[in-house]
Amino acid sequence: MERPVSVAGKSRKDPTDRTRPFALFAECILTGLWFTLAALPVVTVPAALAASTRHLAAFLDGTPSSLGEFLRDLRTAWREGWPAGLAVLGAAVLLALDLAVLTVEGVPGRPLMALLTMLVAAAAATVLLRAAAAWTPGSSWRSLAAAAAEDARGDFGGTGMLLGGLLVLAVATWALWILLVPMSGCVIGAALAVHRRLGR
Repeated sequence: MERPVSVAGKSRKDPTDRTRPFALFAECILTGLWFTLAALPVVTVPAALAASTRHLAAFLDGTPSSLGEFLRDLRTAWREGWPAGLAVLGAAVLLALDLAVLTVEGVPGRPLMALLTMLVAAAAATVLLRAAAAWTPGSSWRSLAAAAAEDARGDFGGTGMLLGGLLVLAVATWALWILLVPMSGCVIGAALAVHRRLGR
């Protein structure tokens, strides 16, 4: 077995080790682009998240993954989980209506209601991210959502990581909307990392 070359008592590292983080970041940006385009109808958000996490997981595992495979996963996730997509669409409509009402002058308790609305939306988003990270073809979205909600309550560190990622995503998008694309990929990568840190 060939041993690494030693220089001044230290092993010479493989140059690819230094470029791996950059390759992962580039893959997150690409995944963010695919996700953004696939999620434009809103109703496809769960399927797009599931396909995106599968793509990133394949990249990390060294398994070839192409746009064609992403699209196949997207179609499968949509076919198996369209009710989840409708639920996300309904939640998005309710969120938009709530925020529209809170912009009206004279509504009592506007700051508190706005804060509660955003907290509920963020909590729901963390559950959706966890469920999508655990998705595999043939999985039940109802079971995934139930397990994700349980993990969100029991894994405070992972939940905090996802909430922080969503906060950065919101601030970056508010500052410059085009940042939605790369930051979406980074949040999806965070969801995959949170899922794997549980040993799954």
